[in-house]
Amino acid sequence: MLHRLELPTPLGPLTLVEEEEALIAVDFRPVYPDAPLAETPLLKQAARELQAYFAGRLKAFDLPLRPAGTDFYRQVWQQEALIPYGEVRTYQQVAEAVGHPRACRAVGTANRRNPISILIPCHRIVAKSGSLAGYAGGIDKKIYLLALEEAHR
Repeated sequence: MLHRLELPTPLGPLTLVEEEEALIAVDFRPVYPDAPLAETPLLKQAARELQAYFAGRLKAFDLPLRPAGTDFYRQVWQQEALIPYGEVRTYQQVAEAVGHPRACRAVGTANRRNPISILIPCHRIVAKSGSLAGYAGGIDKKIYLLALEEAHR
């Protein structure tokens, strides 16, 4: 069964969604609006960890994740989850790391479809030139998250 929690953050509300004791969504956009609001143990733990992250006290999350996506998308997200706090990688570097060096645009598509933002840190992916490029939550949120991590490295 799905359960949902709305978490206030410095960037606006963040929707956390759990299914069968794993997070399936963490999104700035409203997702799963029909899922009942609940404070399950997992959603409360996720809220605590995210609040600590936004306060600069947490650099690594310890939560069960189950993002839905293609095999390629899941490979990209697994690779991005390995990027250390406060560091960035390029779309090219991620594409090479998953064994598809010419798939930079596909990495971008995987990032746009990332259902678990922040925890799967696609905000840490930048263009080859170093420019920030896009972010599904909005470029302003990407700038904020990168600045937050830089300040607390």
